[in-house]
Amino acid sequence: MSATSKETVLLIIDEDKSTGEILTEGLRDSSIDVISCRSSDEAASILSYRECNVIIAATNYFNESCLDIIRFYKKQNPACLFYLLVEKEYEVVDLVSEDIKGLLEDYLYKPLNPARLKVKIELALGKTKTESRSLQVLDPIVRQAKPFFVFRSLSMRRALMNLPEIARSDFNVLITGETGSGKEIVARAVHSMSKRAQGPFVPINCGAIPESLIEGELFGHERGAFTGALKSRRGKFEAAQGGTLFLDEIGDMALSLQVRLLRILEDKRVYRIGGDEPIVVDVRVIAATNTDLKRAVEKGLFREDLLYRLNVLRINLPPLRERREDISLLARHFFERALSEMQRVPPYPDFSPETINLLESLQWRGNVRELRNVMTRVAAFLPERVKRVFPYDILQHTDESSFKEGHLAVQLEETKDYYMIPADSSLAEAENIIIAKAIERAGGNKTKAAKRLGISLRTLRRKVNTEKGVSHA
Repeated sequence: MSATSKETVLLIIDEDKSTGEILTEGLRDSSIDVISCRSSDEAASILSYRECNVIIAATNYFNESCLDIIRFYKKQNPACLFYLLVEKEYEVVDLVSEDIKGLLEDYLYKPLNPARLKVKIELALGKTKTESRSLQVLDPIVRQAKPFFVFRSLSMRRALMNLPEIARSDFNVLITGETGSGKEIVARAVHSMSKRAQGPFVPINCGAIPESLIEGELFGHERGAFTGALKSRRGKFEAAQGGTLFLDEIGDMALSLQVRLLRILEDKRVYRIGGDEPIVVDVRVIAATNTDLKRAVEKGLFREDLLYRLNVLRINLPPLRERREDISLLARHFFERALSEMQRVPPYPDFSPETINLLESLQWRGNVRELRNVMTRVAAFLPERVKRVFPYDILQHTDESSFKEGHLAVQLEETKDYYMIPADSSLAEAENIIIAKAIERAGGNKTKAAKRLGISLRTLRRKVNTEKGVSHA
């Protein structure tokens, strides 16, 4: 494949020329064209005349000059992916400034694997097939859990970086995170990667079952234990024998039940309601909560000794608003999965750039669950003839509470373009924002921008000049 036919251009900045040679050779038969340089000055020269889709900079050359060059280039080409190449996996990243983190797509570690990098880049650029987008997890740390997770953000990689070790152990686990952030999915991943994978995974939502019933649900009862108990019944602990019991929303459990749970965790024995004989249970407990259990302990709502028992190993999931790099990836995954379940035939509709901008700008207070529900509704009501999804389609199915606080959503019906305007803007300021965005979306072409806005080119020029303070008097 000749260089001219390459679809993706990758620039590697590293004083070690072997890195560039490895990538050049390893990606020779791919759609990625590798350009190698050994200094920030050389990189600036290349970027001045060559459009690059991917930039990889080694840490030893990432100085203030290199940062300025990449910051400037990404401002002109925001879709360009930027990766930082780290010598060793334990060198991190907390030493990296916020300026760099704001530009960064992800970290890469030496030695680079060209095949793995190719998949990573294609995924980030949205060029892989549905199955790859849906199931592929690129970080080797969590590859074993790839059927469960769809992400590329650093925050999720950090949250899950100890997942294999946690799964291999048999200690209790506490998963924390906001509602809808994916706690049960993580619990299922821990179970499936553990030695208990062949045993049952039994979930129970401690906050969804009335206090009067949850004791029987957890521990079971004997025949005649109470009115209506016509036969003996196993509880969730017994049902999870040899497997995993997932206690969701553990923070909502009554104090009286917390005492019994603590005793079971210590003794590994369960007593059914109305029963005198202990039942030995071999169960791993994974608990989850969206509340601050330490604060609950301080308020006397949660037992401190139970918290210590549950919080042996900990996984804290970030909210979706803190992993915005994952939003478009997850949205496509849920959208295409819903279309597939509806037996719609590929190719599926694509998302317009404006749609991606909209999705990434929303608050998603319901996190991944809310995004999934919105994408399912969009798929359900989208006509079959549609080839592209626009913000208009999303807004019809999105809870208004998800919008950025202090902002208003503005749509132009003619093109269905979407704009986010600060709520305290004056009419003139709002107009200027819309005009500037329209010109940006038209690639600087004012004729196209005027057409998108439904006004004449002369009117557009007059408004732009007025904004700049140019007088025609």
